Amino acid sequence: MSNSMEKTGKTTIAPDVLTSIAKLTTLSVPGVSRISSGPADIQRLFKKAGQEGVNITVEGNTVFVDLYVIIEKDMNVRDVAHAIQNKVSRAISEMVGMDVGKVNVHVEDIDYLKGN
Repeated sequence: MSNSMEKTGKTTIAPDVLTSIAKLTTLSVPGVSRISSGPADIQRLFKKAGQEGVNITVEGNTVFVDLYVIIEKDMNVRDVAHAIQNKVSRAISEMVGMDVGKVNVHVEDIDYLKGN
């Protein structure tokens, strides 16, 4: 069989895979206490429990991520948010080969109780 006749097939990535990558990567960033349950509004009641705190949208081959996090006390919120954006974008790009449009980080709270 010649090379021109071979078919490569198709690879699909489940949205839960992207969610897992985003969650685990976010939790690995120093200064992140935990993933929040999501935005404090009525929409949260209608979302799947497995996706709380991480919203993934895929348009074509581009991934858009919204992360809702709680930051540890005494951390620079801006620096932690930038680190999350950089690491999540890189992880998705390297692990699944998809482009990342935006990684929006929503800081929902500061964890003043952790470590006490």
